[in-house]
Amino acid sequence: MKIAVIGGGGREHAIIKKLKENPKAEKIYAIPGNGGMTEAECVPIKATELEKIVEFCRNNAVDFVVIAPDDPLIMGLKDMLNEAGIKSFGPSKAAAAIEGSKAFAKDLMKKYGIPTAKYEVFTEENEALAFIEGLTPPVVVKADGPALGKGVIIAETIEDAREAVHSMMAESRFGDSGKRVVIEEFLTGPEVSVLAFTDSKTLIPMVSSMDHKRASDGDRGLNTGGMGVVAPNPYYTPEVAERAALEIFLPTMAAMNKEARAFKGCLYFGLMITAEGPKVIEYNCRFGDPETQAVLPLLKSDLLEIMLAVEDERLSSVPVEFEDKCSCALVLASKGYPEKYETGYEITENGVEGEIFYAGVKRVDGRLKNSGGRVLAVTEVAPTLKKAVAAAYADAARIDFKNKYFRSDIGKRALDAIEKQTTF
Repeated sequence: MKIAVIGGGGREHAIIKKLKENPKAEKIYAIPGNGGMTEAECVPIKATELEKIVEFCRNNAVDFVVIAPDDPLIMGLKDMLNEAGIKSFGPSKAAAAIEGSKAFAKDLMKKYGIPTAKYEVFTEENEALAFIEGLTPPVVVKADGPALGKGVIIAETIEDAREAVHSMMAESRFGDSGKRVVIEEFLTGPEVSVLAFTDSKTLIPMVSSMDHKRASDGDRGLNTGGMGVVAPNPYYTPEVAERAALEIFLPTMAAMNKEARAFKGCLYFGLMITAEGPKVIEYNCRFGDPETQAVLPLLKSDLLEIMLAVEDERLSSVPVEFEDKCSCALVLASKGYPEKYETGYEITENGVEGEIFYAGVKRVDGRLKNSGGRVLAVTEVAPTLKKAVAAAYADAARIDFKNKYFRSDIGKRALDAIEKQTTF
């Protein structure tokens, strides 16, 4: 079976490694992939060059395509592959709007009574600024469209909120994505990420996780694409999971069906566990990055069989089971990320025991060198979170490149929560 995985980051590397466990996966193409993906043949086509992707898949008799990033999904790659008669994993353009438009997602939740923060949507800057004046900070300002995970600003003061709106709507900080903005109340509580497989009839949540978005220790510094993940998330108790399933997950699947936007693929739920219960912060229409690097190593079942079942709408007929263990995915970045950083430095590793998922790398004259901000993630699985975190940090010490940077406190918040739960 020939498979193409769209994307070139650590998330895609984790997906490829899991797909390779199935002997049916005789050939995997990574489009465009990266220099660290030795398990696949990399094809130099950008993930947003949809016509070229379809042409390549048709010319190379690709049987199945896994669309991992948000952009090609939002642009409609699934629909184009359908028209070409090629099966794929991922939602249609209509369904991907759940991530492609924050206004659509918020309106969907309001219409169907799915718990989320109170909000308003604006297309005129003066109206947005007038609305802000009546709010009590902090205020959350979101660009409506996709912005590489950076289109959300938590403004600590009214002046900061004004500046955020102006930068999005007048200065085009996030391009067309900021022409429309969502302004919402600030929720407090622990954050939880839950990925879920769904074929629009059945929805099966994966292991919960805790992402660490800020660049610096203590959750300080700029927002990044993610500096590390631990799974499962200790705040996601069985009671919270039951409420989330009944009040959020299943109602979201049903709502998308009622809107004629049936969602098939991986639906990502970004949740806040508030005093009133779990509420939705955001939806994504695909696997999270770097959450995938922590969650998929815990998957016992066959990923390819699950993905094929999702496409064929028979998810209820295949097993989806996870190890009763913990994982820690630690991101190693180029110093200065997410702003200015230097690349082109050789990466070496000696005796790493966990799995390495490469992201911002390229191969030059047979040597692996950093080429981006988030260079790689090293993931360890262990019986306890404490052991998984310790092992991931031990591995990080065995990987080297000039200006290597990583946070020193990934998992600390989760470990503190576990200790409080077990101390009476």
